[in-house]
Parts: sequence; C-alpha cells; structure tokens
Amino acid sequence: MNNIYGFSHYSFFTDMSELAAKHNSFDLSLGIPDFDIDERLRVYLKESADLKNHHYEPLAGNPLLIENVIRFNLKRINSIKLLENEVTIVPCATFALYTSLKCILNQGDEVIIIQPSYYTYGPSVFLNGGIPVYYDLDNDFNINWDKLQNCISEKTKAIIVNSPQNPTGKIWSKNDWDRLYELIKSQEIYLISEEIYDTYCYDGIDHFSSFLHPELKKRTFCIFSFGKMFHTTGWKVGYLLTPPDLTSKFRCHQQYISYSANSPCQYALAKYLEVFESSENHILMQKKRDLFNDLIKETPFVTENKAEGAVFQVVNFRNISKTMTDVEFSKWLTVDKKVSCLPLSAFYNSRQNSDYVRFSFAKNDDLIIDALNHLRKNL
Repeated sequence: MNNIYGFSHYSFFTDMSELAAKHNSFDLSLGIPDFDIDERLRVYLKESADLKNHHYEPLAGNPLLIENVIRFNLKRINSIKLLENEVTIVPCATFALYTSLKCILNQGDEVIIIQPSYYTYGPSVFLNGGIPVYYDLDNDFNINWDKLQNCISEKTKAIIVNSPQNPTGKIWSKNDWDRLYELIKSQEIYLISEEIYDTYCYDGIDHFSSFLHPELKKRTFCIFSFGKMFHTTGWKVGYLLTPPDLTSKFRCHQQYISYSANSPCQYALAKYLEVFESSENHILMQKKRDLFNDLIKETPFVTENKAEGAVFQVVNFRNISKTMTDVEFSKWLTVDKKVSCLPLSAFYNSRQNSDYVRFSFAKNDDLIIDALNHLRKNL
C-alpha cells in the first residue's frame, strides 16, 4: 500500500476493484451499488435541469431540501426534531467531516478514532493540525469502555464515531451514546458522528442518532449522505446536523472551501424525499445481507458477527489460510479465486494484518449468488 503523510492511500481500494476487472473476477470489494437508482430520481433531476437550477444554492443549501430534511427526520421511528439553522447541505460526508474538524481543532489537539474505520479519518485530523489517537475494537467489534476511556487525555478535543459502522456493521444504541457522554462530559470534547448508513439497520433495530442525546447534541457534528441513502454516490450531496452555534462556525469555514453543493441534484433530492420510504431501503439491503450470509455458510469463511447495519460483511478467512496476511489473501482471492474483497487491515493505521476480510453486499443478487457459488466450488 502506498501512503501519504504516513496514511494508507485510497488507491489500494480502487486497485482491488481494478484487479478484479483485470482478472474478470466477481467484485464484492467496494460499497458502490451496481444496481440502478429509483426512476423517480431521474425524473426529478431532469425536471431540475429544465427549471434551470444551474447556479449556486445558498450557503445553507436549497431551502426546499432543508425543509424536507427536517420533515424526513421528524418521521423517523426515533424522531429527530430540527430547527432550520441546525441543517446544512454539504457536498459529501468526507467534506463534512474535514470541515467539522477544522471548526474545532487547534495545533496538537488529539482526536480519538475507533478502528477499524474509514480511511479518511486519520488524514482529516492530521491535515487540520490534530493528532490521531487510535482505539482498536476487540475481535467482537464491541466497545470496551474502559479501554476507550484510557485513550482520553487532557489534549483530547474530539472523538469520531461511525454508526452503522463501515466495515463492521455495528450500530450504536441509546445506551452507547449515554456511555460516551459519561466519558466526555467533564471536558470540552466534541463528537463527529458519521451516520451515513442510517437507513440500513437490520433485524428490527432502528437507527438511534447521536443528535437525540440532549447533552451530546450541544457538541455534535452529525453527518448524513444522500449518496448512500439513494445509491447516488456520484451526485455528491449530503447534510450535516449541528446546534446553531456550531452551524455558524461550520458555515464560516464552508464558504471558503466549497461554498455550496451540487445545485441540480439538491432540487431532485428535495423532491424525492417527499416520496421516499426509508423502510424500503433496509428491507432491500437486509435481504441482500441475509442472502450473502446464507451462501457464505457453504464456504470455509466464518461469519463471527453478522452485520447489524451498513452494507458490508466482515468474515474470518483463517480456515482457508493460516499463513497469508490479509492483504496477500485478498489479492490471492481476487486473482486466483476470482472474487474480490478488501483486507480488514486497510481500515487500520495501527496494524498491517488481521484474520478478516470485508465483502460488500450492496450488489445485484445475481452477482452475490454467482460469486459465492464460485467460492463454494473453488475453495
């Protein structure tokens, strides 16, 4: 893996997908859906173009989209009541995370990152003058609160949480947010809460946002993604929830970095939110998760923790190889066995190997079936 400033470079992720294409392998490596978007989104995007929505939206975002974000969050099972000045439309989740950190970090401040985690977290902290402090989850991927507390110092300024989490699929509950608040309440520690897979929660679990905690909310940057919700990652639009004082700080920085997000897409997303049923999302993806896990049982892979949410499944591969690193195994599986995955160590800054790989089930059912049947016959 190449690195920049000591961090794993994203090219490794795309390299695995390119390796799958080169060797005509079934590609389950990335969380990019290979199925089509809702036709109504196409209609609304065309309508937006016909209405000539081609200029900058306000810094806060398209007013109709903000209004419909407020309505959507109010309709959740765990309802979030929002004010207009608590919602900001952003170009993407990565932008929101980077700019949130810019609002709060001074040189040398520490930010706790829970690993495994998405590859942008550490670099975003570093590029804002902060110092990443890594807390590694135990093998069951649950939080050990005593170990997490040991990561907190007088220099700690923020903690980054992702729920449902990529890559583990773990979901934070109300109790988890309560426990976190108890750890940080006596210090000025902010929460960056990336909740971009909020509509993908399974087995009757309902998403519980950090923004519902009355005290955490006062110090939280809560990030959501329309790209993940609607399988439109290339549209590059998301939204951020923050209390009014942090909204002002965020927008102050935002105006100097990107100003506003994609204008035609904001209108289309606003219209689609009026007809969108979030239950359809988790039903669709839970069926894919269950299909994947039913078929993986017929291979030597072991699913130790079924994904509670998000669109990824982590599996143990040590029944297949005791000696290969997870990077070596992922490349071997892609090239020799014709199914692509990602090594779990790609989601760590603190380790080079693990016993696990990550597959994406955000794919057409035929691809999932063909890939796992191929593994069943060839492993």
